[in-house]
Amino acid sequence: MTPYEKLLLENKAWANEMLENDPDYFHRLSDIQTPDFLWIGCSDSRVPADKITGTQPGEIFVHRNIANMVIHTDVNLFSVLDYAVNYLKVKHIIVCGHYGCGGIKAAMTDHDYKYVLNMWLRNIKDVYRLYRDELNAIEDLESRADRLSELNVKEQVLHLAKTSVIQKAWKYNNSPDIHGWVYGLKDGIIKPIFDMKAGTHIDPLYEYDDL
Repeated sequence: MTPYEKLLLENKAWANEMLENDPDYFHRLSDIQTPDFLWIGCSDSRVPADKITGTQPGEIFVHRNIANMVIHTDVNLFSVLDYAVNYLKVKHIIVCGHYGCGGIKAAMTDHDYKYVLNMWLRNIKDVYRLYRDELNAIEDLESRADRLSELNVKEQVLHLAKTSVIQKAWKYNNSPDIHGWVYGLKDGIIKPIFDMKAGTHIDPLYEYDDL
């Protein structure tokens, strides 16, 4: 049996188990999707949003990329953001990074990861540059990477607040709140890092006055 065939077999076993426990399970899921949360997380396979939060399918709308970045030219992310905020009407957006993130560690090096990865990692390097003095003062490289993971989450929350999608929702709906978290691979615990309540003012340079 190949690895992908094993996945298909496990899928059938899971579906049967769900139906045995709740015959209407899939019928309910197919009818409606009303999540309260948008999760912007890392693509790392060790950080599944539903598993680490104990939530069920339909409760969290998910977008994942390397190092949980909010990049303003990322059409994929912004289509998810627009749909979650304006159509699903989520009440909370969670940007969740994690300690031990490979993307964070890669951005801390001078290694050439070739064109596409270099382009992506440069956005993390920009975060490092903003906090260079604080980060360089941390001698232990693992601790430095952990702190960069925290600061990166904070910056991505701020990036969300700079978007017209969020600012318009704040103005007319007074939601969603935005939360920055970091997940610990070693202990399974989520650490809250930074929060922005709906309507929080940011640098006026980024605030739209004609929404």
